[in-house]
Amino acid sequence: MESIIVCGGARLTGEVSVSGAKNSALKLMAASLMAPGVSRLRNVPHIADVEVMSQVLQALGAHVSRDGDVLEIDASELTSHEAPYEFVAQMRASTAVLGPLITRLGEAVVAMPGGCNIGSRKIDMHLRGLEALGAEVHFGHGSIDVTVPAEGLSPAQVTLDFPSVGATENLLMASVLVTGETVIENAAREPEIVDLINYLGAMGADIRGGGTSTVTVTGVSELHPADHTVIGDRVEAGTYLVAGAITGGPVTVRGFDPIHLEIVVTKLEAAGSEVEVGDDWVTVRRDGPVRAIDIQTLPYPGFPTDMQAQFMAMLALANGNSIITENVFENRFMFADELMRMGADVRIEGHHALVKGVPSLSGAPVRSTDLRGGAALVLAALAAEGETRVGDIFHIDRGYDRFCDKLAALGADVRRES
Repeated sequence: MESIIVCGGARLTGEVSVSGAKNSALKLMAASLMAPGVSRLRNVPHIADVEVMSQVLQALGAHVSRDGDVLEIDASELTSHEAPYEFVAQMRASTAVLGPLITRLGEAVVAMPGGCNIGSRKIDMHLRGLEALGAEVHFGHGSIDVTVPAEGLSPAQVTLDFPSVGATENLLMASVLVTGETVIENAAREPEIVDLINYLGAMGADIRGGGTSTVTVTGVSELHPADHTVIGDRVEAGTYLVAGAITGGPVTVRGFDPIHLEIVVTKLEAAGSEVEVGDDWVTVRRDGPVRAIDIQTLPYPGFPTDMQAQFMAMLALANGNSIITENVFENRFMFADELMRMGADVRIEGHHALVKGVPSLSGAPVRSTDLRGGAALVLAALAAEGETRVGDIFHIDRGYDRFCDKLAALGADVRRES
């Protein structure tokens, strides 16, 4: 097992470029299953979750190869409709193959998903949506079996209880070949959803309303392979912006659309940082104290749950008290116990966290409890006095491409150690 060792106190400065979005690339890989032939995805991040999804696709019969940041997926012939447990248990995004498999093969068997332990994240909405299209859903032996009736799926109007990203994605991919018009109400609006819709459009799908809460899919007769560039990772960008803010900066983050991070930029300014925004870059610096602010996570375009932990690390050093309200995942505060080992003053009450700012943090041995919590502990360590050892960094490797290398290029004293 490896750890990340951080010697705090260095002021990060310079430029860093983000990789392709994890939460987009994984779903685009799944969507590639629907088009017989070779599809190419560019700007694909080098992260553990992409490797796991590659193994899922290969277990289904696709051939996956990588050349630098370009991934080629040959889905000419699929040999299985079953996503194996050993892969799905590692990564929740594996459920994204449900829609593509029933579209391509008429049946999908997927193990109950794993991933970060940040909440129940049930897939009820996925399955109810598929049932609304006419799919038959059965449970047994830890797996979900979804089949298409002999007469095929039918168009429907589906209203989601919550703007679930995963449910929206599965419904999009399940309905693109269904004759007629399917309408998804209360659809997720995330940039990664728009990226998927653009990719499906390049494959020949007819989808309108991406980025709004009402998405309309008009079924087409077939899909073909496509060549597509993954959008920049807004959460990775936000993480490096907080790294700049917590140490002082200036740090410039490039390779993403700042509109995707608009509310995060607004909150950084409210917390005492100076922010400059360009076409595909943002620069952050802070010379005064961190100011206490309140945050509540919401579906896009609200404050992203995937940035909550990084902000908690920064607000632990603020002048005053901050309240963070987590409205998306009920277990997202687990990493706070580790942050408190470094001297933070955090009190959890249900889905609220009261963060009382302290003058300084101290290096300590801590462990990653999940992907974003692990990254947040590294950010806290950058601003802490002394050395911090962050364990269980396999969580961080799931979503950050060359994390230590990029931080070191900004001047951080950070290394990986077995």
